[in-house]
Amino acid sequence: QVHLVETGGGLVQAGGSLRLSCAASGGTFSTYVMGWFRQAPGKEREFVARISWRGSSRSYADSAKGRFTISRDNAKNTVYLQMNSLKPEDTAVYYCAACRTITTIEKDYEYWGQGTQVTVSS
Repeated sequence: QVHLVETGGGLVQAGGSLRLSCAASGGTFSTYVMGWFRQAPGKEREFVARISWRGSSRSYADSAKGRFTISRDNAKNTVYLQMNSLKPEDTAVYYCAACRTITTIEKDYEYWGQGTQVTVSS
């Protein structure tokens, strides 16, 4: 069983930056592909980014490309999401998730954090 805890959310003005962190415990972190998803009010949860076991492969949603960077530190059992040039439409609850395979499909992720709120003001 993997336990995930996200931190780093908050309120930021448009154009600003935030770095989200997700600390994992209870499993062998390096054996999991890690992903970030988000859910805006009134919308379904959507894929944002994912990173492979050692970080050699990354994938982003079109909305995140060029602005967000996913990274991981296996020694610290932590995955990060650096978000730059934030827009009001990035406002959402951001979740990290873990799975065994390289995928962007939400239902394939086995473990989820509780989420952290990101609010971008205009």
